[in-house]
Amino acid sequence: MHRAVKWLPAALLTFHIAAKISAPGQSLLMDLLAYNVIWIAAVVAITQAPLMNDPIALACTCLAISFWGIGSSLNSYSNFYSVSESSDLLAQICYTLFYPFALIALPRVVTRGRKLNPIELLDAAIFGLGISSIATALFISRVFPDSLINLQDQFFSLLFPIGDLLLLTLSAVAAITHRLHPRALFLFLGFVLFSLSDILYLWLAINESYQFGQLSDDGWLLGIVLIALSFWSIPARDGREITIHPVFIAVSVFISPTLLAYSALRPGVFPIFIIAPTIATLFLAFIRMTIVIRQARNLGEEKVLARTDELTGLPNRRRLIADLETFSKSEGALLLLDLNQFKPVNDQYGHEFGNLVLQQVAQRFSRSLPTGAVLARLGGDEFGVLVNGNYEQTLEAAYALEATLSYPFVIEGNSIKIGVSVGHVQNDGSHNALERADAAMYEAKRSGVGVVRAQPVL
Repeated sequence: MHRAVKWLPAALLTFHIAAKISAPGQSLLMDLLAYNVIWIAAVVAITQAPLMNDPIALACTCLAISFWGIGSSLNSYSNFYSVSESSDLLAQICYTLFYPFALIALPRVVTRGRKLNPIELLDAAIFGLGISSIATALFISRVFPDSLINLQDQFFSLLFPIGDLLLLTLSAVAAITHRLHPRALFLFLGFVLFSLSDILYLWLAINESYQFGQLSDDGWLLGIVLIALSFWSIPARDGREITIHPVFIAVSVFISPTLLAYSALRPGVFPIFIIAPTIATLFLAFIRMTIVIRQARNLGEEKVLARTDELTGLPNRRRLIADLETFSKSEGALLLLDLNQFKPVNDQYGHEFGNLVLQQVAQRFSRSLPTGAVLARLGGDEFGVLVNGNYEQTLEAAYALEATLSYPFVIEGNSIKIGVSVGHVQNDGSHNALERADAAMYEAKRSGVGVVRAQPVL
């Protein structure tokens, strides 16, 4: 079933290309229905890809393709039925929204497990609204000097290839730094084909030779299909991050006031759909500056508190011990967990495979814990939990953690069955909770009962 979903977009696209070759020309069935079914199938294929994908990358890629697809559907519909001018503008805006979401998703597709940073979102929005609109406004008169295309179509026709440039740059860097890893390579080829289709459309529009429904329109779909296929490849296991270069952000913020000043000196020279993104760019830049100042002010405190395990992204032993000191004043329990049968898996499949198991174990533990609980990786295959609640609630949390490993993991086609031993110590104000939880955990491992609760201090 999963394999069928994976290859469905490619199969539909192959059928569409074959049909266009055998019967060229516009067709309601082929150019409105069959064409737009393909991008929908690509979104479905991404959502059904293995769970090794970064959820933010998956969501943003689906949104990027969906916005592009809505624009495509509106544009296709307008070629067969009469629509208002606002519908055409809405389609162009939907096409434009492809770029900010793609910029957020691209680094995360190849490198998973990163924490979402508000600055990352703002940088993508500033680039998408700012430098693309600014560059388009500055070069539009040079690209379309004698064109009969209206100004709105000129603006968006030039904006898309400019937006493609950064996507191509980021995807090329990702492919090179990840040594042409299949996922990064699929992503790069997808954006190359998507960008080439934009450039070809721009060239045809300038020469007034573009016709809706021609075979080259499938180039956008081919790029989207390759992007969808990238989600079915195993992510690269190195942690190299690909980000938007600060130069792009600086140029966007620097030129925006210049464009607004020029518009103030010569009112009416730029229409509202060029001025509005420029104003939004400055607004987002001020928000970004506020966040950066606040982050700089709290940097000293964050360095102390942000003690994170690199493999799982969880807090590490130092963070748990630091939190344990304040946690001793509240009602709750400390749980120590040690995986069973993990060493044979690590020995048989290798250290990197074992790391994948630990990452998925961390995900299951996180999902099973109540809000406010602190889950930490203490080292190796040992985890610690601080959970609030009375005795019954914390013991229930311990059994829930044990239950999360009652069914196997499926990693790279291998079914892996492991268990966990849990030591439970209810917070009673004593200062040796960690040692008591450790002793209870080893008793659980020795006896094989799963969860052992330490006796209260008399």
